[in-house]
Amino acid sequence: MKKYKGLMALSAVMVLAACGNENAEETEDPQEENAAEETEENEGEPENIEEENAENNSGEEASGEFPVTVTDHAGEEVTIDEQPESIITLQPSDTETLFAIGAGDRLVGVSEFCNYPEEALEIENVGAQDMDVERILELEPDLAFVSGYHHSSHSDILDQYREAGIDVVVVDGPESFDATYDTISMIGEVSGNTEEADEVIEEMEEGMADLAEQAEAVDEDDRKSVWVEVAPSPDIFTTGEGTFMHEMLETINAENAAAEFEGWANLSEEEIVTLEPDTIITTYGDFVEDPEGDIMARDGWSSVPAVENEDIHDVEGDKVTRSGPRLVEGAEAIAEAVYPDVFE
Repeated sequence: MKKYKGLMALSAVMVLAACGNENAEETEDPQEENAAEETEENEGEPENIEEENAENNSGEEASGEFPVTVTDHAGEEVTIDEQPESIITLQPSDTETLFAIGAGDRLVGVSEFCNYPEEALEIENVGAQDMDVERILELEPDLAFVSGYHHSSHSDILDQYREAGIDVVVVDGPESFDATYDTISMIGEVSGNTEEADEVIEEMEEGMADLAEQAEAVDEDDRKSVWVEVAPSPDIFTTGEGTFMHEMLETINAENAAAEFEGWANLSEEEIVTLEPDTIITTYGDFVEDPEGDIMARDGWSSVPAVENEDIHDVEGDKVTRSGPRLVEGAEAIAEAVYPDVFE
């Protein structure tokens, strides 16, 4: 099993607190830990929303109007005078969003963890948490999307970018679907692809509505308690209330076994056993060889219903942890794993 490195930003660094758990501690977002162990190999060709929008919109005339002023996630008002022709992103979710709205062809630099769509692998790597400042300045992008981590710990560097004429927009990893929609909308505004961003948001909303409609077929007596594990033992993290993964479970008419906790919660193996989940979902199969087998082999877990019934499933982590256009695909994957007879 590979060891978590735990630093690189897939979304902004945030403080995680588990309510009601005396063993919970402040730490970084487990989404970042997942990103730190991902390889740069893409699993397949661009698909669904990204593929359709990238093919239909790439290179088209901008649908937005300039100048445009937005308030970014650091609370800064940023005015973009004209459509940016060259863009840098330091978070995979922002890269995926730009491709989804048809602005991916303007990317000149991306994070080392930007692995989707496949075209992102061909774009120059300019670092992640540790930005390649010299190279970014040499590339002279019109616009740079950075995370809240960069804003809080690299303010002097961001000032260098601004002094060089680079517009800087801070994007934190949103923790809800509505916040994700707002972020996609903002990225659409500053890139000049407002209509395309609206189309992506509409598709996502329709996709979630469709899942909710299908979930009505789940009988209350058949409703499952689901434990979602986004980081493996010994530093086990799950998704509590106030996260988009919690929303996914609610949408498919499942009960989040960790609903009593807030945000990203860190629990021990002993604490998890007491929750007695019917189904276990893991999101780290890309870098752990056999997550299902590891869980089945845990001491004292044989009485857990999910283990007893071998109801353990791994889903692609990027789809359920990156706050971007593929979240609906992630929700669909969880739905099919939890209720295979209802979601096909």
